[in-house]
Amino acid sequence: MTALDDQSPVETRAALSPGLYTYDLAPTKREGRRWGAYNVFTLWANDVHSLGNYAFAIGLFALGLSVWGILAAFAVASVLLFLLLTLSGFMGHKTGVPFPVMSRIAFGVNGAKIPAGVRGAVAIAWFGIQTYLAAVVLSTLLVAMFPELSGLDTNSVLGQSTLGWITFLTLWALQVLIVSYGMQMIRRYMAFAAPTTLITMCALALWMFVRADGSISLSVGAPLTGGAMWLQILQAAALWVVIYGTFVLNFCDFTRSARSRTSIVRGNVVGIPVNMLFFAGIVAVLSGAQFKLDGRVITSPTDIVRTIPNMFLLVTASLALIALTVAVNLLANFVAPVYALVNLFPRRLDFRRAALVSAVLGLVITPWNLYNNPVVVNYFLGGLGALLGPLFGVIMADYWLLRRARVNVPALYTEEVQGEYHYRHGYNPRAVVAFLPSAATAVVVALVPAFQDVAGFSWFVGAVLAAGLYTVIADRAAPIRDVDGEAIAVDAE
Repeated sequence: MTALDDQSPVETRAALSPGLYTYDLAPTKREGRRWGAYNVFTLWANDVHSLGNYAFAIGLFALGLSVWGILAAFAVASVLLFLLLTLSGFMGHKTGVPFPVMSRIAFGVNGAKIPAGVRGAVAIAWFGIQTYLAAVVLSTLLVAMFPELSGLDTNSVLGQSTLGWITFLTLWALQVLIVSYGMQMIRRYMAFAAPTTLITMCALALWMFVRADGSISLSVGAPLTGGAMWLQILQAAALWVVIYGTFVLNFCDFTRSARSRTSIVRGNVVGIPVNMLFFAGIVAVLSGAQFKLDGRVITSPTDIVRTIPNMFLLVTASLALIALTVAVNLLANFVAPVYALVNLFPRRLDFRRAALVSAVLGLVITPWNLYNNPVVVNYFLGGLGALLGPLFGVIMADYWLLRRARVNVPALYTEEVQGEYHYRHGYNPRAVVAFLPSAATAVVVALVPAFQDVAGFSWFVGAVLAAGLYTVIADRAAPIRDVDGEAIAVDAE
């Protein structure tokens, strides 16, 4: 590819396609972007401390890693994630575009529907599942406060009790309401939920530490040592990155509103390495203290919350966990499918309508049935998750290695044949060719039992293979222009 340093607005609004350009998909103006370092930090402060992440991390204790091994695993993972997310975040800040539009750079103006669709499908499924998990906490809390409600929790309608339906639909509607007000409301909710979450989890860990007489068990029985220990540490670190494989793709959905690169770096430093090690410390205290008390390995912080003897503290802790789960859902599982749906149906959907469609899809799949079916979770969601690594590899190799961060932003919104990202009928065949075999390999590594010992590395296998293959076959003769999108930009939220 040949670089042409051209900062002039060569494309005009007249060349924009209504099938590619809408208010929600348009780049954001640099002036007026509101996301500072604290907002980036709150994104991670909420997402890292999710119930699912605690269950994963506590599971490492049960698998034989000592407290020090768990800390080492998260130290390695946090460094990797800081690098990946910072690179991804810089892309959003430079272009000001959401992920479906960012994907057009590598895959073409039509081909971008592939990565956006995969990311959106994963998110919709997990949106429903996370809402269900929060509803379970709310149902448990209501029964503890009002025992007479237990009668509503005995029947089953499509796999849910009456109380389950009430709590699920309540939290479902709350999230729809928040998202309907756009990214600005999500930013405000995160700013509220983050300190609430951190204070609650810290208080819970302190309470457990005091109950255990100021000491904890450092391991379950004889901890892993030597090569087995380091293999488990590396697998745990790799799996932690896989958990964030969704976020490293669409982090630009948030950083398109970031004030500066410095804001992204500072927010990531505190939110990823510092916050993740703080998270690992809480995990060590919770699991180690509980094991010392009764020899039991907990599976989630909710196991501890249920044992709180004081009703006021029980209510406070439960509501904090619910607020946390809602925050995680909004960040990781709601924004991505909203933009994906707007990209698929730009003439019919805006941000608010797409949010409602996404939420309805997350409801009709009856996510509690998905979550309670290990085959579906492992094979359907696991298979989709394995596709995220190859997508990341192609997109990052195209942007950083080939284009060196040069993007013609207005050309992302035109269907003209001579457009820079039109490629062939709107698809970049080289990106697709790099993606398909890499995706197939990643899925095989993730799901085939013969590769069970290295399944945790499937994301990396797919990402590296796709990036390497695309770098080899990419078209280097095509000209590259670096044109900002200020002429067609809209106000940032």
